[in-house]
Amino acid sequence: MLFGRTNVNKFLVEEQRRNPALAGDFSMLVSDIVRSCKTIAQSVSRGALAGVLGDAGSDNVQGEAQKKLDVLANDSFLHHCEWGGHLAALASEEMDEILPIPATHPRGAYLLVFDPLDGSSNIDVNLSVGSIFSILRCRGDIKNPTEADFLQPGTQQVAAGYAIYGPATMLVLSVGNGVHGFTLDREIGEFLLTHPDLKVAPATREFAINTSNERFWEPPVRRYVDECLAGKTGERGKDFNMRWIASMVAEVHRILMRGGVFMYPRDTKDPSKPGRLRLLYEANPMAMIIEQAGGRASTGRQDILQLQPESLHQRVPVILGSREEVERLVRYHSDYDRGEDKPFTSPLFGTRSLFSNDS
Repeated sequence: MLFGRTNVNKFLVEEQRRNPALAGDFSMLVSDIVRSCKTIAQSVSRGALAGVLGDAGSDNVQGEAQKKLDVLANDSFLHHCEWGGHLAALASEEMDEILPIPATHPRGAYLLVFDPLDGSSNIDVNLSVGSIFSILRCRGDIKNPTEADFLQPGTQQVAAGYAIYGPATMLVLSVGNGVHGFTLDREIGEFLLTHPDLKVAPATREFAINTSNERFWEPPVRRYVDECLAGKTGERGKDFNMRWIASMVAEVHRILMRGGVFMYPRDTKDPSKPGRLRLLYEANPMAMIIEQAGGRASTGRQDILQLQPESLHQRVPVILGSREEVERLVRYHSDYDRGEDKPFTSPLFGTRSLFSNDS
């Protein structure tokens, strides 16, 4: 243990003293979330030893097969957060509808939105996964909260954060005053402030996208990736590295640590899903974190935090990270929509490409 480090509880109390808008029991609510993340971290770290790997035999509201750890992580949030008297209701990516706090418990003025285990497809191969959360104020009657109370644009978030369960467990948090990272000291069971005032580098040579969907991308995204893959010989005049972990938490964490841009753009693979990531559970909290760290978050056509949610499980395209690259992608979408974009030829499947037999 490094003596003198600020733990997350002290940090929250100090932030609440500086910001009167963080009224009442805000810090206690975040402490409940922190306990949830500690429990999940313990289960993830034990893996097969705890018998928590594999499918749960059920599907979530999106029709996706749930992992055992998806269910366990969701239950952990409910167990730690529903009884403390700080919330009016919760909403989870794994639940069909909102969960008002039971009448047997006192109700508070906040709403909690969370993705209990992001990147769960990585669980069985022992790669990084995480939890994402967002805190809102209940704008309606806290005694009878409804789904409509949750449909607030991202600008209304009181706080957002994530926990990443990797070689070290970290909690990354924003309460609207920058972004701060805490590392779990397992010897004392405390999250200690290790990464104060995180900033996203404005420029980058690294991008993350699932290239298996290349044939479904819109032309502005193809144009951008084309330029990155062309490297020093192309228009950008520099080489880029490509990454893809299939865990938004891990992608965003890497961007916070060393810059980069993450893309899960609009595509034509499934016309019923213009985007793949959930606005309330993933896009909004991560957009708040990235923008509080000096980056930018967009759908390509709109700032994510300005979107008015239409439904609890709404999906949107997501492009976020280093400001200069996101702004370039936004410009390419604008060029395309105005009919001013450049002709596109894919380097992935061209004569001299990544998948060409030519050397």
